[in-house]
Amino acid sequence: MPPPPDTLAEAAPTARVRRFTPAERWVHRTTAALMGVCVLTAACLYVPQLAELVGRRFLVVTLHEWSGLLLPVPALLGLASRAFRADLRLLNRFGPHDRRWLRAALRRDKNPAARPAGKFNAGQKTYAAWIAGAVLVMLGTGLLMWFTRLAPLVWRTGATFVHDWLALAIGIVVAGHIGMAVRDPEARRGLRTGSVSREWAEREHRHWRG
Repeated sequence: MPPPPDTLAEAAPTARVRRFTPAERWVHRTTAALMGVCVLTAACLYVPQLAELVGRRFLVVTLHEWSGLLLPVPALLGLASRAFRADLRLLNRFGPHDRRWLRAALRRDKNPAARPAGKFNAGQKTYAAWIAGAVLVMLGTGLLMWFTRLAPLVWRTGATFVHDWLALAIGIVVAGHIGMAVRDPEARRGLRTGSVSREWAEREHRHWRG
């Protein structure tokens, strides 16, 4: 039996390439659902027109608090998956091709040859790092706002300021993330089914060692 191929280009021609395991897809879907609840409930709390339309403020606040508190849980549970841990290591490593990808993105160069990428491109790595840090900050400031006896008033006032403005930034960044996904149906298919076409993988992620 021949040994498995080292790269996508060396692999025997097949229609699809495995990209994500069921555990990884579960982590993404659950995190996305919790983030969606956080963003929507935050909008209902801060936009007067939405607050009047939805009503039931106590329920909205409760949903917002608990979805925010549970937001890191899917990733923590995902650490039990070897594939998820491997992807985290890839997301945390930037190489020379990632710097080339970012320079091309700043020039708005959409030529795949100018945007070399491994399994994750530099934009995805940057988004993952930013959103992970933002979630931790939101969790910390949210706890200070929720449990009022944890800190003095001046701390809680600062936490409220950071929480509110970072929430707005998260809403904008998440909307951009969704917009990018809408423009790439094959990437969405990979998250939905776990596999992508070989042609897409070789074009968009030619440094990916599958």
